[in-house]
Amino acid sequence: MLRAVVLAILCCVHAASGTRTHSLRYFYTGTSAGAEFPEFVMVGMVDDVQIDYYDSKSKKNVPRQEWMNMEPGYWETQTQICQGAEQTFKTNIGIAMQRFNQTEGVHTWQQMYGCELDGDGTKQGFDQYGYDGEDFIIFDKDTLTWTAASQRGFTTKVKWDARSAMNRDWKVYLEGRCIEWLQKYVQYGRETLERRVPPAVTVLQRKARGSADTEVLCHVTGFFPRAVEVTWVRDGRDQLEEGVHSGEVLPNQDGTYQLRKILTVSPEEQRRHSYSCQVDHVSFKERQNYNWVPESGPPIGIIAGVIVGVLALAAVIIGVVIWKKRQGGAQKSDYSKAPSKEGSDTSSDTAP
Repeated sequence: MLRAVVLAILCCVHAASGTRTHSLRYFYTGTSAGAEFPEFVMVGMVDDVQIDYYDSKSKKNVPRQEWMNMEPGYWETQTQICQGAEQTFKTNIGIAMQRFNQTEGVHTWQQMYGCELDGDGTKQGFDQYGYDGEDFIIFDKDTLTWTAASQRGFTTKVKWDARSAMNRDWKVYLEGRCIEWLQKYVQYGRETLERRVPPAVTVLQRKARGSADTEVLCHVTGFFPRAVEVTWVRDGRDQLEEGVHSGEVLPNQDGTYQLRKILTVSPEEQRRHSYSCQVDHVSFKERQNYNWVPESGPPIGIIAGVIVGVLALAAVIIGVVIWKKRQGGAQKSDYSKAPSKEGSDTSSDTAP
């Protein structure tokens, strides 16, 4: 069945031009019957850009980028390959469930394979499988052997290691055909894949919950490509790890990315040191620093003035109310009381 998986790999690739590193990766996910989502999904990625998609409900491999203008018949062929992989994954899930004595529940069988091409011409190839969200087995193309990520994968390792001819074919694919497809895809999508969009950086602060500390957020967004380095720095020289919470790089709807890093600072540290958010991205000529200027409360004089003003206004309002009451007692009104508005609301393939 490994030959079927090798053919299925023709759905993906990752390449490089100039000094840039590019990659082609394919992600296959098979799910046992009973799940609400498709039982099989394939996603192809060049770098971090999705290029094609297939699932067991649509039964079609379709492009995700306009520049994937392949020759006639390409998508029909890729659809057939993905349909074959779908059947292989369905079989493999059944084998795994039987081997691990699983008779019910939702289970997943996943594969990620592809290749990389660095700017200096260095080639990389990779292939690995997972079961129920955990690493299962990994291919070593240099030794033509498989490494079990846990004891559960040992039986599969022994079985796949014995298929030396298929392993050699797989190595040839990863280092040859995969790279060729990657280079072709990069050529088609160069304008998109090699564009450089600088990030917008904002530094904000808020009071930490349950303490006197301050949380300082460095929000970096709107950048492409995905790779970015964001670091909190103290006094312009000390790179901080302790007290720093880093989120994941997340995609924006426009194809760019965002990242947040939060620094927690005590009142004493705030008095003694200065802090800045340091951002490095390929779109910058050099690393950029964004200083945190702590927000201070309003001066005491202003606070006192506001209080005096409020008290004076209150005195005027009270005086007007008293005057109106006196006028009402001395002169009877000919008008009815208007309805109150106080109640109104204006708020708005290989078998394992």
